[in-house]
Amino acid sequence: MGIIQNSLNKTFKKSVFKRRAFFFISDVLLISFSMYASFWCRFNGVIPDEFKKTLPYFILLALGVKLFFLIVYNLYDISWRFVSLEESMKVFKALSLGTLTLGMSLYFLRLSVPFKVFPRSILLIDYVFSLILIGSLRISKRMILEGIKSTLKSKKEKVKVLIIGAGSAGEQIIREMIRNKRSNYLPVGFIDDDLAKRGIKIHGVKVLGKREDIPDIIKNDNIDEVLIALPSAHSKDIREIVKIIKESEKMETIKILPSTTDLIDGRVSLSDIHKVELEDLLGRAPVKIDLAAIKDFINNKNVLITGAGGSIGSELAKAIIPFDPKNLVILDIDETELFYLINKIKYSKANVIPVIGDIKNETKMEALYKKYSPQIVFHSAAYKHVPILEFFPDEAVKTNIYGTEVLAELSLKYDVEKFIFISTDKAINPSSVMGATKRCGEEMIKFLNQKNTTKFISVRFGNVLGSRGSVIPLFEEQIRKGGPVTVTHPEMKRYFMITSEAVLLVLEASAIGEGGEVFVLDMGEPIKIVDLAEEMIRLSGYEPDVDIPIVFSHVRAGEKLFEEILSAEEGTEETEYEKIFIARDSQGARSKGLIEKIKHLIEMSDKDVRKDEIVRLLREIVPTYTPAQNKSPIYYW
Repeated sequence: MGIIQNSLNKTFKKSVFKRRAFFFISDVLLISFSMYASFWCRFNGVIPDEFKKTLPYFILLALGVKLFFLIVYNLYDISWRFVSLEESMKVFKALSLGTLTLGMSLYFLRLSVPFKVFPRSILLIDYVFSLILIGSLRISKRMILEGIKSTLKSKKEKVKVLIIGAGSAGEQIIREMIRNKRSNYLPVGFIDDDLAKRGIKIHGVKVLGKREDIPDIIKNDNIDEVLIALPSAHSKDIREIVKIIKESEKMETIKILPSTTDLIDGRVSLSDIHKVELEDLLGRAPVKIDLAAIKDFINNKNVLITGAGGSIGSELAKAIIPFDPKNLVILDIDETELFYLINKIKYSKANVIPVIGDIKNETKMEALYKKYSPQIVFHSAAYKHVPILEFFPDEAVKTNIYGTEVLAELSLKYDVEKFIFISTDKAINPSSVMGATKRCGEEMIKFLNQKNTTKFISVRFGNVLGSRGSVIPLFEEQIRKGGPVTVTHPEMKRYFMITSEAVLLVLEASAIGEGGEVFVLDMGEPIKIVDLAEEMIRLSGYEPDVDIPIVFSHVRAGEKLFEEILSAEEGTEETEYEKIFIARDSQGARSKGLIEKIKHLIEMSDKDVRKDEIVRLLREIVPTYTPAQNKSPIYYW
């Protein structure tokens, strides 16, 4: 081992010596040539005889002074291949000081015979020459290697891309495509409907036309990919643009930048680019979020998220981190989902604390509250599968009601500032056990809010695109297998929202809540499930009912054809914030009898009683609950 190490040391020393010797000899030659060339230029190519004799002395003096400063600035220990701006600045400083010192030396040596006459303009000419020559030598290898690499990459790997949108996002992404050496994109042009931008160039890339021109441009310029750079565009516009792009038969790759709700800081990068997904076609809607209010709400607070491994819980965790909580406690009973979430956020500066636990375990939950002193609690843990819970109402009560009661009572006991209950549109005029238990949770925390310590808030919204257990993963699997895609009913409709938008609205509603409110998020227009299925089939490159058939099955247990969310039952009132409403409470604050009924329901759920007895008790607590008559175990969409 020692022999090998000695050999490596000798090889390394030899290599360093060669590099230093090369640069030193090169600098000697370049400094000498620079001084000679300066005299030659100064006297128009004919150096007078009086200077021919003294020129060697000037060269020697320049060598002594300039080499000294090049050594002082360690310019013989640099890597030739990886020279940086820092080394270039060192060359500039060394030669600048060298020229100043040379000028001073000539002034003090003006009485000596060789230096009596010296044209002052020579100093400036020599400075420029030496700076160009020595600087160019230092950066030459990197320039050549980068040039070769760039040329090869542009010939072999560059993807010709057309950018839709010549706004701020388009400008940022073009700039990174050009500057990022690892980028394999070659921007060909912009598309923008703004006539004022027609023909202008952004970073050398021209605006070629409007959206109707896309098919011709794709064909004429041999475009490989189209990138939609419109973060604030509505999903309706995205669908229209995608439809126009697909008119070009050769264009299969369509990519897009995230929506503004995913870009909290407004910056975009190459890593943000992804293929167009269902969320982009159905769930994007421009919305203004009061980020300052959320920052004031979250900043430097201890935050607890229950059900953190789920779709909403995990997105809440990721969205909360940029607002700098003091501690973020992520609680879930599923260790696998918690593991995935930790890996997603492990590079965060926030102090993220994972906890495995069951919200029904009162002892474990109290230990958690004692240890981490949460100031804000987001309660998203729940059983949510409508058809399954129709057959297990006892389990729905235990988790969705008793689990909520455990956390709510502990929040009062340990002075939590705000408790946010994640509810659902299925809690309005519920027809399912799941909806009834969530409504029961709303009523319970509304009553607890009267104690005026912890502020209890509920936030209702509908389906989240791509969430765990939603229709989308099932459709994806069915399409992957070649169909058929099963839809429960031709008229089945649901509200949908992308997770990032839903979560930011939850945070905004939580920030402005004063306690006791049931906030309702505007989910936009309801979407027919059959239209959703058709769009997913097209996104996969197939034609609905041609390549992949769609078949209708049955409405499942507890399901409605249409979920109510706005203007239903209680009615709603506007807030000053876009897309956030407050449900009017037609019944007002509930009496203590509510809590007694809830406790009785919880007791019954833990005993061997008939399931219809639990449903009957739920109806007493939630008068608007109408149990579904369809108890078919068929589990189709």
